[in-house]
Amino acid sequence: MLKTCAKEKNLSKARQIHADLIKKELIFEDVYVATALLSTYAKCGAFEKALEVFEEIPVRNVVTWNALIAGYSQHGFGSKALECFNQMRDEQISPDVITYTSVLKACGIVKSLETGRVIDVEVRTKGLLQKDVMLGNSLVDMYAKCGALEKAQEVFDELPVRNVVTWNALITGYTQQEVGDQALKCFRQMQDEGISPTAVTYVCILKVCGFLRSLKTGEGIDLEIRKRKLLQKDVMLGNTLVDMYAKCGALEKAQHVFEQLPYHTVVSWTALISGYVENGLGDEALKCFQKMKDEGIAPNAVTYTCILKACGIVNARDVGEGIDVEVRKKGLLKKDILLGTAVVDMYVKCGAPKKAQGVFNELPIRDDLSWNALISGYV
Repeated sequence: MLKTCAKEKNLSKARQIHADLIKKELIFEDVYVATALLSTYAKCGAFEKALEVFEEIPVRNVVTWNALIAGYSQHGFGSKALECFNQMRDEQISPDVITYTSVLKACGIVKSLETGRVIDVEVRTKGLLQKDVMLGNSLVDMYAKCGALEKAQEVFDELPVRNVVTWNALITGYTQQEVGDQALKCFRQMQDEGISPTAVTYVCILKVCGFLRSLKTGEGIDLEIRKRKLLQKDVMLGNTLVDMYAKCGALEKAQHVFEQLPYHTVVSWTALISGYVENGLGDEALKCFQKMKDEGIAPNAVTYTCILKACGIVNARDVGEGIDVEVRKKGLLKKDILLGTAVVDMYVKCGAPKKAQGVFNELPIRDDLSWNALISGYV
């Protein structure tokens, strides 16, 4: 029952079972039951309850620690996971494959290359790298997320078995560092080895096509996606396809894909709006922005930044001032430096240097872009 709760993220049911275990005095009769409860709370993100159970367990073993460390890693709390790992070692409990896999994930989250290297040495010393494909994948992923792409490739080349997760980890690393040619090379090699791409693979490669402006390759990926009927199943994939066409200047295709999506999110709209802005079509961007609001979708900081650029392109000061008001109400002006700079730049381009100066004076941080935006107004 607890495993089902963890799978379904059913925190309410987990609490009921916890209460029942306490009532029947079964909770600490078996460490396996207590660990299952701890794991369920951790997987549901209820770490206060997880720690409460953890502290009450009289004898903690590697499985107990793994439940807590894995929970923190899965929810993006890398520092907490590493802290637990160190405490586990202080208690003289030896890590296993599951521990190392979770800790490597944590290293990738917090970009702790030094700790990741230490784990790499331990894993090799124990001869685990060649025995567990998931551990190998985690090691590749850790190095990739830490930007150590040569090490990621080195580990990748050593692995006796590579699956789609292994390839995705490496391709994602190259994509995030914008090493597009290498990402495309890996993608082709992966297909040559007979491994079918997933939605994650396609998202990465479409991003590469976008920043390389490789429309032909992107169209080929679009065709593959449609053949496998993935477009209607994965909204992130659809959004990335819109973004790829927009970045490549194929705005009609971007609009066509956008209209085929089963539903639209702020990311879908922002991708389309950004494409129109990047191609100097401010009026089209503003029309999209209005339609987005008509659908009841709230803009985010990236959307506002794009629309402010559109206002500057078509000299739509009235709309820009309205955005300025919205941004201030949401408290975004002082939280996002790019957004603050976009407001300054909008006023400059709309011929209101005094308003631009006023906004500039409010910015908590000023970088080269904000200074350049202000200076251009006076020039």
